[in-house]
Amino acid sequence: MDEPGTLRVVIAEDNYLVREGVRRLLEDSGEVDVVAGTGNATELLDAVRRLSPHAVLTDIRMPPGHHMEGIEAARTIRAEHPDIGVVVLSQHADESYALALFADGSAGLGYLLKDRIGDLEDLVHALREVRAGGSVIDPQIVDTLVRRRSVAGASSPLAALSPRELEVLRQMAAGKTNAGIEQALFLSTSTVEKHVNAIFSKLRLPVSGVHRRVAAVLAFLQNDGGRTAS
Repeated sequence: MDEPGTLRVVIAEDNYLVREGVRRLLEDSGEVDVVAGTGNATELLDAVRRLSPHAVLTDIRMPPGHHMEGIEAARTIRAEHPDIGVVVLSQHADESYALALFADGSAGLGYLLKDRIGDLEDLVHALREVRAGGSVIDPQIVDTLVRRRSVAGASSPLAALSPRELEVLRQMAAGKTNAGIEQALFLSTSTVEKHVNAIFSKLRLPVSGVHRRVAAVLAFLQNDGGRTAS
């Protein structure tokens, strides 16, 4: 029987050594019970249907095509099992993968770089966040998106963000609440609130909704026009 608060997780990774290393890492945290480890998307979907985990941690590229099997599986899982969160791992900071993953919404989905595996606290946080219906995006992915949209022209609302506001935006995308941003950046409550409100005002995005913040930021970055996410 699971201990209170223990996350039941299925891992999908075709490299056996990597898969077992991640299993050991997660289970050593004392917060995660890895109920299955699979090597391809078909096995992953079967395990999810049989075991009903709280969350899934999957590589993007898996057999047979080594293309976007993990993203396709993630979207299938969210459609069939909306209570199960999915964190997708990528080797590279490729914005096209992130935008494909979040094409139909970001609730319960996370996108992290494989480098993040070494940071157990971040990894467990991401799994808990998607389990709760939130969203997590690796800050490096946000940096890539911001840079590419910013160079499109000074008229972009992104160009109006101050360096500190961009840093707060990265923390928001990583799934942090205002309290988490306060701790990460050593800012006061009122200062964080001011920056968050300024970001939403400049990007013309809704001010409310903790878990909608990542979706709104992604929608803005994807569409280049500053249109408010629906």
